[in-house]
Amino acid sequence: MTVERPIEAIEALPKDTYVERLPGEKQNDRNDRAIRKAVAWYSSHLSIENRANDFPQIVLLTDDENNRKLAQEEGIICCSVKDYIENVNGFVGLVDKLSKNIAPESCSKDALYPAYLTPSQIHAGIRAGKLYQGTFRASRDNFMEAFAVVSGYEKPILLQGHIGINRAVDGDVVAVEIFPPEEWRKPSDIVLEDKTDDPGDLLEEETVLLSNKPLDSSDDDITPTGKIVGIIRRKWRQYCGILQPSKLAGAVRHLFVPAEKRIPRVRIETRQSDILAFQRILVALDSWPRNSRYPLGHFVRALGPIGNKAAENEVLLLEHDIPHARFSEAVLSCLPLSDWIIPQKEINKRVDLRSICICSVDPPGCTDIDDALHASPLLDKTKDGLKKFEVGVHIADVTYFVRPNTALDKEAALRSTTVYLVDKRIDMVPDLLSSNLCSLRGGEERLAFSCIWQIDENANVISTKFHKSVIKSRAAMTYEEAQIAIDTEYRNDEIASSLRILNMLAKKLKKKRLDNGALVLASPEIRFQVDSETHDPIEVQTKAVRDTNSMVEEFMLLANVSVAQHLAVEFPQCALLRRHPSPPPDYFTTFLKAAKQQGFELDASTNASLSKSLDAAVIPDRPYFNTLLRIMATRCMQQAVYFSSGTKSQEEFYHYGLACPIYTHFTSPIRRYADVIVHRLLAATIGADSTYAELLDSKTTDSLCENLNYRHRQAQYAARASVALNTHILFKNRVEIESAVVLAVKRNALQVLIPKYGLEGPLYLPAEKFIYNEEEHFQICGDVILKTFDELIIRLSLDSSNLQHRKLVFQLVKPYIPDFSYNLDEDEKSDVIQMDVELIEVKAEEPSGSVAQIKRKDNTQTKSRKKRSKKK
Repeated sequence: MTVERPIEAIEALPKDTYVERLPGEKQNDRNDRAIRKAVAWYSSHLSIENRANDFPQIVLLTDDENNRKLAQEEGIICCSVKDYIENVNGFVGLVDKLSKNIAPESCSKDALYPAYLTPSQIHAGIRAGKLYQGTFRASRDNFMEAFAVVSGYEKPILLQGHIGINRAVDGDVVAVEIFPPEEWRKPSDIVLEDKTDDPGDLLEEETVLLSNKPLDSSDDDITPTGKIVGIIRRKWRQYCGILQPSKLAGAVRHLFVPAEKRIPRVRIETRQSDILAFQRILVALDSWPRNSRYPLGHFVRALGPIGNKAAENEVLLLEHDIPHARFSEAVLSCLPLSDWIIPQKEINKRVDLRSICICSVDPPGCTDIDDALHASPLLDKTKDGLKKFEVGVHIADVTYFVRPNTALDKEAALRSTTVYLVDKRIDMVPDLLSSNLCSLRGGEERLAFSCIWQIDENANVISTKFHKSVIKSRAAMTYEEAQIAIDTEYRNDEIASSLRILNMLAKKLKKKRLDNGALVLASPEIRFQVDSETHDPIEVQTKAVRDTNSMVEEFMLLANVSVAQHLAVEFPQCALLRRHPSPPPDYFTTFLKAAKQQGFELDASTNASLSKSLDAAVIPDRPYFNTLLRIMATRCMQQAVYFSSGTKSQEEFYHYGLACPIYTHFTSPIRRYADVIVHRLLAATIGADSTYAELLDSKTTDSLCENLNYRHRQAQYAARASVALNTHILFKNRVEIESAVVLAVKRNALQVLIPKYGLEGPLYLPAEKFIYNEEEHFQICGDVILKTFDELIIRLSLDSSNLQHRKLVFQLVKPYIPDFSYNLDEDEKSDVIQMDVELIEVKAEEPSGSVAQIKRKDNTQTKSRKKRSKKK
């Protein structure tokens, strides 16, 4: 059989199936008619060619009931998608993947929720100032409470109860009606999880939640309150989680429980519940009708067995929207050969620094080395007779390999950042670059972008210059190795001398920053000791923090500030910068009350006053107290964000945490795409590279910043989730008696932190035993008072009684409360120790990524307890 005639016939298809729109006919009706004519043409064509027996029949699939009726009248075989899929043989589970039909919003039968306003009503309401557009943010602690971030309001708009939230899902862009001020409320102080079995299409009582009406209208905790009246744009995606099978035998309707607490449970239909009950699965949302307690969705695919580390890591990456597929062939084709060496032509264009004593200082095991440093004394002195030094920060020149608008560049822009999990790293650029050709490895020639200062002995910058360079690092050192080199008195080699100069100047730079009002912030962080074969965590390690950690940080900060100042002058409209907004005063209200209960009047009016207050808030016999204060202060602040200089006023450039008027990121281009853009801008200012249209467009940069901020935030959340996952694995066969501190006091729970593990969780308090003081935020049981910052002893274990819902359980040991606290056996009693930690250092670049390093002083009791816990 030849193919000429079928091709000719198909080419005639547009002519034979063209349908003119009739007067008064709706566009959708015309399209349906055109589809029916195309189906009829195919059926006729196959029949004419006598191929009816060789080809399957043409079937029109449509969920439009009227379209099906008209098709049947025209003699066309048709059915709904659901009917067709249900009759397909040999594809088990295919019907589970059907999207659920969307019920019209106008349908009011058995409605549980109010109808949404129409798009035209929403638009008119926003224009009239009666409605507001906002981004919906669900609460992790209370499934019946949420907020909408609305432009023009300092505080997010509080949304409470099913009607107030009205079927919005975290991330949705919503239309909000704000109540009059006399109806505003305080956020609830209750921890509420949706843990019941499927209640059917009924809404729970909200009396406890909505009774939290303020008595004093001047209360600082009162928040603008409103309700959602419409959805402007859904931000739904596919969600990971587990199946909660129905208890009814043979049922096909089940509940899906998302891993992300901010997402509501989802009703899905599946005939594979016996298999999927023990799997991590992926589900997509389809609709949320007014008469359904939960949104409707459908099963997409299984990810692997619950508890399987590979499956759990996949869940973690998907849930945080981390791009983690293998790099495509198009991306890999942009890379040089693995044996690439620097061309002589490129060396000739650059400043040759291969003879300079440069070295890098990084954590142990670091392979993506972004930065290296050098310092040397200069012969001349300042006018005041002060010694002068040349100091250089040398950053990997990633932009030599990642050229604009290539597949490699687009992939790096999409990923935006390298993501660091406990046992793996998701690179922003392929490994050939991140761990080899761009990495400033010891003893190897590398391309760099250098920032060189002349600095006097008091750490005052005299001059700054930037240039592309070629370097050859003398050594890739760990923080410990660098510290030993500094401290070993008999070492007088170039590396040791350079490090001592850097360390001396770094201490002076840090003092200046802190005197200027920079904050020393904190957040709990731990590192796991991992089994070399299974890669499972076997113990928690403390990170020893040395002067060399701070030394590197200070010069990275100085380089970032120097580059930011330069770019703001050269590119005032499109420089990519980073700002940290000052937190509104009422963000500190609860924190300041809690500190006052401990006897400290903190001043949060400015960053400088807060820094001074925090430094003075010390309890000698409670060394962790000051660290906890800094952790709490960090959580009162907003995140630092990237922005385009043309979109903000000069005053808005300010970085609150660092107390500096301008800042950017220049020092980590291997792992941050923001730094890649900054390198391109800086190169253009010194004539080392050319610009391109997108680089100089403020709107393009602003759009890029949105993705950078989103990816940066998601990478942080993923890293924390990885720590939580590995902590669960660590506790699989162990029980610990640990010191804890109270982070917050809720109506029905204490939010506690276990410093050793960086773990947080609720310690639930029974209402019949405890009395909650709403004004002062503390719980009373007899003569025991529990308040924020109190130290407790907690029993920590993993509840695996339900494979689907394994969770860490916090049980109070001390203070002892009869019929509530956990009773220790004799062995466990000997394990009870008081909190004995000391703050070594806190990394203070930004609150969103800051780190509190905690050293635990293990005594004999602690060590013996560790041995016993491993046997359990």
